[in-house]
Amino acid sequence: MRIGVCPGSFDPVTNGHVDIFYRASKMFDLLLVAVFHNPNKKPLFTMQERVEMLSLATKDISNIKVDSFSGLLNDYVRRQNSTFIVRGLREFSDFEYEYKRALLIKKIDSEMETVFMMTSNEYSFISSSGIKELAKFGGPITGLVPACLEERIIKRISEEK
Repeated sequence: MRIGVCPGSFDPVTNGHVDIFYRASKMFDLLLVAVFHNPNKKPLFTMQERVEMLSLATKDISNIKVDSFSGLLNDYVRRQNSTFIVRGLREFSDFEYEYKRALLIKKIDSEMETVFMMTSNEYSFISSSGIKELAKFGGPITGLVPACLEERIIKRISEEK
């Protein structure tokens, strides 16, 4: 079974993320979308909430499983019986950052392969931080995040003000 792991903070999940998940799910028998605990970030949503939101956003993609982890990515990928990491890219600066990370992971574990996927043009400007900033100032996020999560995201951001 070919398993791909798509890690990220997904705080919150955007339509750009879902675009990558949908397209990557066609490449693997199972795509694990894994919420990573990043101690350097203060997330808007808890890890459990992000897992729940991702599960709702991807419920129509039959071969996706949502999970969470902390620690080294290559260790998590190995525990999932995989050697494939899927990373979504929006722009060239994303590639520079992700390329360096992929090389480091490859140095640690030479069997790990990172698959880079460009997001569709219509989502290339969307980022989780941009969504949070837009919503914080009352801007519309319709069409930028999964419709099933829009109200939840707006509510949380209004609570944070």
